[in-house]
Amino acid sequence: MSEKKPGFFSRLAQGLARSSNKLGESVTAIFTKRKLDAAALEELEDALIAADLGAQTAMRVTDRLAKDRFDKEVTDEEVREALADVVAESLTPLEKPLDLGGERPQVVVFVGVNGSGKTTTLGKIAVKLKREGHNPILAAGDTFRAAAIEQVSVWGERAGAPVGKREIGADAAGLAFDAIEQAQRDSHDMVLIDTAGRLQNKAELMDELRKVIRVIKKKMPDAPHHVILVLDGTVGSNAVSQAESSLAPSHATAVVLTMLAAPANGATLVPVAETFLLPIRSMRMLHAPP
Repeated sequence: MSEKKPGFFSRLAQGLARSSNKLGESVTAIFTKRKLDAAALEELEDALIAADLGAQTAMRVTDRLAKDRFDKEVTDEEVREALADVVAESLTPLEKPLDLGGERPQVVVFVGVNGSGKTTTLGKIAVKLKREGHNPILAAGDTFRAAAIEQVSVWGERAGAPVGKREIGADAAGLAFDAIEQAQRDSHDMVLIDTAGRLQNKAELMDELRKVIRVIKKKMPDAPHHVILVLDGTVGSNAVSQAESSLAPSHATAVVLTMLAAPANGATLVPVAETFLLPIRSMRMLHAPP
């Protein structure tokens, strides 16, 4: 029997244990064969919080180290390994595939602030689905920005998929309704709907997102089947506030973390995971039965 490969977030944690980044530099500055006393633990906890890992994560790392290493010499490598273990323990139980099986068409809505990689995530999923034999339709639901509409159009061309779009300022809910109607009429099995970037201080945008979800449900009572919250892995502690701003109006069902070029970025997802307990997706976890 072949050995089971580690999951995506286990590999991410392994990369974090080896990474040399701002966090690693801070840890190294604190621990160079230093005794792990109360003062060192306090400094380490402050450094972890400053690195946007959240207070709960920081306390878990220091507690783990203190349990076995208190009043003993500890190295920066041991600290990073402890952090990697905590990250893996937090994220791996929530690592689940994005299952696009079931009712057709499957309706997937993408939410998140501007610049989080929301539209790019939608486009990459569309390309992947098309390659696997599916027939998606895209909806350029961010009708506030011409650039967003153009970006969805480009991804539609790459995927060989039609794109539903309207003029700037058009009703996004009506566009979503029309996209589902076209999917039902033309036998598209997937509807991928982009939305405008949301900020919690923009009440009109939050209301519009609620309207989009309501209108989708009028057309298909069980839809949207997935609402994917896309978060930028580089934003640190702001990821929690970004999640809060989108969860209430959209009832997000999963999180996708983008911009994971640096392994340490994945650690910023821990506070989100522990706060909201949402399934965590990655492109490698996409599952769409024919």
